[in-house]
Amino acid sequence: MAELIPQEVVEKRIYMIRNQKVMIDRDLAELYGVETRVLNQAVKRNIKRFPDDFMFSLSRDEIMNLSQIVISSKIKHAPSVFAFTEQGVAMLSCVLKSDRAVQVNIEIMRTFVRLRKMLASNAQLARKLKALEKKYDKQFKVVFEAIYSLMEAPEKKKQKIGFRREKEK
Repeated sequence: MAELIPQEVVEKRIYMIRNQKVMIDRDLAELYGVETRVLNQAVKRNIKRFPDDFMFSLSRDEIMNLSQIVISSKIKHAPSVFAFTEQGVAMLSCVLKSDRAVQVNIEIMRTFVRLRKMLASNAQLARKLKALEKKYDKQFKVVFEAIYSLMEAPEKKKQKIGFRREKEK
């Protein structure tokens, strides 16, 4: 089956808020093809499915900070904005039962998994680089010192500023 939504579109709508990867209600509603009001009503009818680690309401400061990133300026004036963690987005598929919601949810879950794998591989690469740096730091200490000395600018003799008489030259 062809992708309903390109992963790049989903990735751009995942934000880091409170040290968590989240998606906001407006973006999710747009992806699901429903109004934000409709999505939030469905969530409120099923609020027991959305504990604090699945969904939380953004503070006014967080909304203002997010409005600088998000293209739509409507978010600035929103009375409340909900942020959904990966688990909260998964729970939305139980609340929104349309075929589109199910397919969009699958794409969002795939994107979260892909991002998690990328972060894990980057962390692994960073560990390998640190190990190599420690290993080769000792062996190439002389080379590093020579490079650093070449990088330092040579001291220039300062010339006096102003006019000099013929006798002073």
